[in-house]
Amino acid sequence: MEETASQRRKVCLEDDTSLTALLRPSKKPAGSGLTPFALRLAKQFAEDRQGKNLVFSPLSIYAALALVATGARGQTLDEFLTVLSAASRDELAEFVRHAAECALGDRSELGGPLVAYACGVWHDQRATLKPAYRAAAVESYKAETRAADFKSKYEEARVEINSWVSKATNELIASILPEGSVHPRTTLVLANCIYFKGKWSKPFATEDTKDRPFYRLDGTHVSAPFMQSSKDQFVTVRDGFKVLKMPYINSSDDDGRNWRKSDKSQNSDDECSRFSMCIFLPDTHDGLPSLLDKMESNPSFLQDHLPTHSVRVGEFVLPKFKLSFYRKMNDVAMEMGIKAAFSDVEADFSDMFERGSSLTLDNVFHKAVIEVNEEGTEAAASTVCTMRYKCKRPSPVDFIADHPFAFFMVEEGGCE
Repeated sequence: MEETASQRRKVCLEDDTSLTALLRPSKKPAGSGLTPFALRLAKQFAEDRQGKNLVFSPLSIYAALALVATGARGQTLDEFLTVLSAASRDELAEFVRHAAECALGDRSELGGPLVAYACGVWHDQRATLKPAYRAAAVESYKAETRAADFKSKYEEARVEINSWVSKATNELIASILPEGSVHPRTTLVLANCIYFKGKWSKPFATEDTKDRPFYRLDGTHVSAPFMQSSKDQFVTVRDGFKVLKMPYINSSDDDGRNWRKSDKSQNSDDECSRFSMCIFLPDTHDGLPSLLDKMESNPSFLQDHLPTHSVRVGEFVLPKFKLSFYRKMNDVAMEMGIKAAFSDVEADFSDMFERGSSLTLDNVFHKAVIEVNEEGTEAAASTVCTMRYKCKRPSPVDFIADHPFAFFMVEEGGCE
């Protein structure tokens, strides 16, 4: 994620992994594969970052890949369904529709968090989307579709899409598509954005914020501002770690006490409207990697270990921070099992355009940013998938015999 507001004070806890999943619904339709996908992705990113800070939105990435899968067939579709842990394209569409209408529904008019979700589809003006694909994009993924002149005005299209992302994220993400990512062979660009701004039900007093050491995974430390409070908190103590749940104000008359109810006792309307930040804190300074392994091995781990009631706290400190993350994640997607989609030979996206346009997935970009302070949290995320026409001619093959090789004298098709 990228900083865009220079007036904000930046606090960077560099070289120590912090994980944040932006707006991951804790309740979801039966059969949704978001949680296992999120945990696998967290481990992949964490290994790649090698101890550096990490923040991303599994929901944004999941929804973007699901929209790509909506136009796929054959092996290409099978790989998407396997990675996203879904049985069909209809299941993916239903999950994203439910998330967009429920979990990502704005609560600001009721005094709760400001939440916004946007999805856009830009297709080359020389190609026509199939009615079924357009309908799925608009009805289930809540997308706006529009034509773009990628062949002649590809740079203008890139600027337009970046501007759309900036507006949808309240300028927290100024741009996501780098120069060269949109070109004359670009045929389709799929993008989504999530924005969140919420206030704590129990805010911190600014005058209580003090600097103290934040310990990195490698044993070193950096000075950072820490917020403090003596108010009761939702904390549970587990074997090897603690879990904190910090509710946001979810309505004008919400003071956080409604979180004392068990999640199972809340009705469906409550499930759609409650937000909190949940922090899993290992007991040891270097315990995060092993805790992530536990999370990945059990998809219900997060939900099973959330606090259900508040307790009296002794010393309670939490760092103020602003984290950002940006990644072209083609290699991560392929490592997870989405391979045919990137192949000029194997990719099958024949359910996207009329007249069987031959497409392949070009790039997947993700950017996220989050700021946590005494008042609450502001966060945004965006995922953009670009697609292009396949190469008409296969790439040339190199054959450079400059190292030991085997050779044979053979005869083919001779006399019996």
